[in-house]
Amino acid sequence: MKRAEIIVYVLRGLQNRRRYVGITIDLARRLSEHRRTTSKGGQMLGKFALVHTEQYPTYLAAREREKFLKSGQGRQWLDQTLGK
Repeated sequence: MKRAEIIVYVLRGLQNRRRYVGITIDLARRLSEHRRTTSKGGQMLGKFALVHTEQYPTYLAAREREKFLKSGQGRQWLDQTLGK
């Protein structure tokens, strides 16, 4: 049985430029939830673009990366990698 990849993703609001970092096993479903504003990220961002994704073989590895991207150093890395 093939194990699903865990995806860490970054969204950016098109108008307010805010970022949202999340984790999921079904990116299409999660983006749909954000677009319907049934999630915190969708409510905070309004219209958004998917600007970055990373895949991990385990939930633990993905969760550690998500926590890093939400930290001060992670936000700095995102600024340098994706621009402000």
